[in-house]
Amino acid sequence: MPRILFLIIFIAFCLSSGAQSVGLVLSGGGAKGMAHIGVIKVLEENGIPIDYVTGTSIGAIIGGLYASGYSTDDMIKLFKSDEFKLWSTGKLDKEDLYYFKRKDEGPGWVKLDITRKEDKLKVIFPINLIPERQMDFAFMQLMAQTTAACNGDFNKLMVPFRCVSTDIYRNKAIIHKSGDLSEAIRASMTFPFVFKPIEKDGTLLFDGGIVNNFPTDVMKDEFNPDIIIGHKVTQLGEKYDTEDLFSQIETMVTQITNYNIPDSIGVLLETKLENVGLLDFQKVDYTNKRGEETALAKIDSIKQMIARRVDKEDVKTSREAFNGRKPPLVFNNIQVEGISNDMQRKYIIQSIKLNEQVISVKQLRDSYFKLISDEQIKSIRPIAHYNKRTGFFDLHLKVEPRKPFDFEVGGLLTTQSSTFGYVETNFKTFQTMSYNFSANAYFGRFYNSFSIGGRMDSPTRKPFYISTRFTLNSWDYTATNSDIMFKDINPSYIIRNENNVNIEGGIPFVKTGVIDFGAAWSNASDKYYQTNFFDWGDEMDETKFSAFTAHIKVDQKNYDYKQYPTEGGRKFMSFRYIYGTETFTPGTTAPVMKNAESDHSYFQIKALYDQYFKLNNTFTVGAMGEAVFNNNTFYSNYTSTLIAAPAFMPTPLSRSKYIGNFRANQYFALGGKALVKISDYMHFRAEAYGMAPIMQFKADDNNLVSYEDKIFQHFYFSGMAALVIHTQAGPVSAEINYFDKQGQKWFFSLSLGFVLFNERAF
Repeated sequence: MPRILFLIIFIAFCLSSGAQSVGLVLSGGGAKGMAHIGVIKVLEENGIPIDYVTGTSIGAIIGGLYASGYSTDDMIKLFKSDEFKLWSTGKLDKEDLYYFKRKDEGPGWVKLDITRKEDKLKVIFPINLIPERQMDFAFMQLMAQTTAACNGDFNKLMVPFRCVSTDIYRNKAIIHKSGDLSEAIRASMTFPFVFKPIEKDGTLLFDGGIVNNFPTDVMKDEFNPDIIIGHKVTQLGEKYDTEDLFSQIETMVTQITNYNIPDSIGVLLETKLENVGLLDFQKVDYTNKRGEETALAKIDSIKQMIARRVDKEDVKTSREAFNGRKPPLVFNNIQVEGISNDMQRKYIIQSIKLNEQVISVKQLRDSYFKLISDEQIKSIRPIAHYNKRTGFFDLHLKVEPRKPFDFEVGGLLTTQSSTFGYVETNFKTFQTMSYNFSANAYFGRFYNSFSIGGRMDSPTRKPFYISTRFTLNSWDYTATNSDIMFKDINPSYIIRNENNVNIEGGIPFVKTGVIDFGAAWSNASDKYYQTNFFDWGDEMDETKFSAFTAHIKVDQKNYDYKQYPTEGGRKFMSFRYIYGTETFTPGTTAPVMKNAESDHSYFQIKALYDQYFKLNNTFTVGAMGEAVFNNNTFYSNYTSTLIAAPAFMPTPLSRSKYIGNFRANQYFALGGKALVKISDYMHFRAEAYGMAPIMQFKADDNNLVSYEDKIFQHFYFSGMAALVIHTQAGPVSAEINYFDKQGQKWFFSLSLGFVLFNERAF
């Protein structure tokens, strides 16, 4: 009898232990949550079953990926990829910078939308630090096939799954158990002020950590497993960094959560991670290892609590079976939400489909990033719905157009004398075509300008644009000539004024290039002295040049930053024809007191190659070459000829200096760069350049101009060493420049902003 009783008890125990179900709860915590991967890896390797998963924020991402059929190795590979780095920072891949769509680069720091509300103009400030364009597309691409495989039912994922977001208006938790998986995870990880919240069914959704950062209660209510394993990476009571905004927000967001798991129902794992910030996703190896260590430290206790085992190969088989149910990610129909105008909706659909019946995810990606490069579009959130009838995905686009008016401010603050301010305003509208009208103004001692114009874009299968612009430019090199005290400087100073009207058209050339052609009419005036001996009351000599110019250029450009780039490059070639009339009027100190007039008809060819090569995560090198051939005849004197000649200006400071040695009608230039990465946004760079005029100008006793007898008689050096920090406003730099010239050769500067000007006619 005792043996029978023992047998019954043993069988009951086995049946009971065999029926044990296990739920895994994953907390939020930003980049610290990558330690969840290490925990999952240890549980799998030790045969511990994971029957259900709930998570918040980063816990929703890791849990959702696991439930979707991603292995721990897949997740590590994803977090270490260049693509994930782009998603988490909001930066566009250099291959997704559609140069064709971008207007001329200006020195703006911040752009603010302007709208009219209750008969008042209202400035709309950004509500998130990291643009969502990369992330929204990534979540759709990662999860669309998974949503199709489970038919929108999170119970039918490889592992049943729940995640939590916050209804910020009602301050309550939203439990996501069905629908689009990418939307659910995207809502759960929308950390306030960092990522833009999403609107779903009329409700604004934020990070679930605001109300429930550790959804143990959700696990019990939804799945009621026998055992709960919880992993927590957020430390309550941890002193936040007073200089780290993200850590302060994280502390406020996660205060009200209960992180306890009673011993009677499970086990709490806790990984304490120091020096891992909210967005330190590059520390994936470190956090993953720490997660493994946490799980291994308690694996014996977990095994004692959970008798049931699942072979790792069985998990792999289940994963492969689930992934095999995912249909190919190919798109057919497109619906657009957020746009009420039928013509605008047609513009967006045409920009995506380009008259194709079906499009692959690669084609969609190209069209998507081309469209969000459009000045008319503020954001697009793509959602994919699988259509069982057609066997393709229907693409649902939640589009937010930009406000018609925006206002941009910027400029350059520098210890040199070339400080200037900048303002710009734009009016945008689109129907079947896109239209942008803009005006800008520069104001400062060195540079002043005003420009107004417009551009029309067509989203046809072979897209094109047409633009026209009127510009007034004025450069006063007196303001930046810090070496005017030297008597051997010739000319002592220069004032350049120019106005032009241009019309251009362009078509795309690969993703990052444009073929541009156009014409312009220009009136220019250069005022200068031809002698070092003058009084401030003397009248300057003046050369005017009224000209027509036509050009064609091929420009391929994919720098990561518009000034001090660290990746990408530029390949440029242009052919330009110029015809104009020069008029010379002598001042009170001219060597030859005689008016002169002559016509000039010439062409100019320019080629540029500039490319960065990443050696490893710390070091990058760059190579640059530039060549110009210009067959212009001489102007009336040496000084005016030199001023009108093309200039080699490879560094920001060189663009605000008049340096005669680096001007010639024909020249070759070569340069090299070395960059040392200090952090994601800080680097040290050193640059060195050499420029050789093919034919050097020379002046006679009357300052008339001719060429020297031999070619390549001179070679001039310039260089720069700088510490650069890229900020949201623009680059902050401390730099030393060297120019091979008479007088002062070394220049030190501290700067914030961009040395970018409105274009001249040529």
